[in-house]
Amino acid sequence: MLTGNIQRNESGELCFAGQTVRSLAEEYGTPLYLMDEDRIRSNCRMYRDAFQESFGEGSLSLYASKAASFKQICRIVAEEGLGIDTVSRGEIHTALSAGFPAEKIYFHGDGKTEEDIRYALNARIGCFVVDNETELECLQREAKAQGIRQKALLRITPGIDPHTYEAVNTGTVDVKFGVPIADGQAQHFVEKALSMDVISVSGLHCHVGSMVFDEMVFEDTVDHMVCFMKELHDALGFTAEELNLGGGYGVRYLETDKTVDIPARIRALAEHIRQRVAEAGLPMPLILMEPGRSIVADAGMTVYTVSTVKHLTGLKNYVIVDGGMADNPRYCLYQAPYTVLSVSNAEGQEEVFDLVGRCCESGDIIQPGVKLPADIRHGDLVAVCTTGAYNYSMASNYNRLGRPPVVMLQGGKHYVAVRRETLEDLCALDV
Repeated sequence: MLTGNIQRNESGELCFAGQTVRSLAEEYGTPLYLMDEDRIRSNCRMYRDAFQESFGEGSLSLYASKAASFKQICRIVAEEGLGIDTVSRGEIHTALSAGFPAEKIYFHGDGKTEEDIRYALNARIGCFVVDNETELECLQREAKAQGIRQKALLRITPGIDPHTYEAVNTGTVDVKFGVPIADGQAQHFVEKALSMDVISVSGLHCHVGSMVFDEMVFEDTVDHMVCFMKELHDALGFTAEELNLGGGYGVRYLETDKTVDIPARIRALAEHIRQRVAEAGLPMPLILMEPGRSIVADAGMTVYTVSTVKHLTGLKNYVIVDGGMADNPRYCLYQAPYTVLSVSNAEGQEEVFDLVGRCCESGDIIQPGVKLPADIRHGDLVAVCTTGAYNYSMASNYNRLGRPPVVMLQGGKHYVAVRRETLEDLCALDV
């Protein structure tokens, strides 16, 4: 199977995190998000332990909450000792509502509003990741008004191609994030930040993208960033105490995808950083990263009920389910691949189908060209694997559909972390 938490029992029925998917669907209905809490905790501990071993005291993994943000995820991440990376007031509020320590919250984003900045300052979050000069000026103004000296990292664009999906590439020179090194803007940005009397610049941030499998991407990023850190040291006398390398290790969506040995990659990366800063004559900075997808993606599965099966003779076969782009827009956005499984015994003849949703859009496709039982019919269940990241967090109410519940699976038990939206919820904000 694709991951160790997906199996079939003696009867051939699909199981997830040791529990039968059919029984969970019968209890909670579909569409249904399932999340393997034990897997999430294991992934958090993997990062925590690898960082402690490779980077030492003070370095920190920050869970990128945009991957999946709800209170129980925040509680789990806090209990496992990670920090959290947020990109909006809503994500900060969610973390704080879950009891997440404010000092371990980092605030990202390229378009922070004045209201966002004031809210985060009022909450006394640990660190701003400042994206641009306009934000820098606003942060200086608002922090001074509140009498706060605010810690900040400065987001720099290193000019790295991570060889990933174009939609999740954030490291090349012409992306919307950060300030580029190439044309001298970044050095001016740092110099301006250092002149701010209520902003404490502790270091630099960069992020080259998501779904990185190429083991040299982070090493190449380090080479660019250490070179820039040396330039800053020589020109401005500034020594970066922290270097945040962002996130982005890939996960397996298909059997053909590579497996990434993340602890081994982190050990190799740590050695590379030590070598490069020593060559530059700089002290070893504290290292931060922002894993999101690689913490929650393979902890997720989405279960649907088949509404209709259509055979267009000589053209195409469709399986239409009770969910779709409203609960998983990733194929529509950037043709994201998925493994799709029949919940029932999968032995027997198969046919190729496009798995599509119920929304009134021709583009409402969950996954084209998947093999499913030839006799699949109305009422059968199908499961889409590796949906823990960017499914619930990107879900919408398009076509006035309610978002599915999130059910956590832990130690053979299950509980609701986010309840299913009701028809009343859909009208709750209407006046």
